[in-house]
Amino acid sequence: MPIYEYQGKKPKIGNTSYVHPTAVLIGEVIIGEGCWIGPNVTMRADEGRIEMGDYSNLQDNAVIHGSKVYLGRYSHLGHGCILHGVTLGEHVLVAIRAVILDGAEVGDWCTIAAGSVVAPRAKIPPRKMVMGIPGAVVGDAPEGREKNFDWSHSTGYLIRPKTYSEGLQEISIDETRG
Repeated sequence: MPIYEYQGKKPKIGNTSYVHPTAVLIGEVIIGEGCWIGPNVTMRADEGRIEMGDYSNLQDNAVIHGSKVYLGRYSHLGHGCILHGVTLGEHVLVAIRAVILDGAEVGDWCTIAAGSVVAPRAKIPPRKMVMGIPGAVVGDAPEGREKNFDWSHSTGYLIRPKTYSEGLQEISIDETRG
């Protein structure tokens, strides 16, 4: 996997975390324990530190960049999302292809709906649902999300670091024939 030191700063990956071989980590990227980093993810810390809290996941094709990025524990970042210079609380769900821009702060247990764009410097209070372009608070995060969070959003990604570390193996195209 492409992992790069940048200006003397190196990524640090928790012992129980999984980073897909096609993910790119540059500079001061700190990944906690039990995290899962999917295929083609880019975490580019050439402007500032990127820190990902324990048991979070960053799904395929996501991009993390900006002056300083903090992702709270149990963050779930969907396929193709873009985060640039943001702070997320704990248990935040950023759905597929959502964008969160510079200086935005997203509170604990928030949901950012698929395709939404959170404006620079936006402050989203805890337990809110954000939708649209530009993203606006449309109400509270779905009822029961806290009670069922680990089951409905988290369990699969909590076991993936182990199952991918032990069970993912690249094969040749010849092995797929016939």
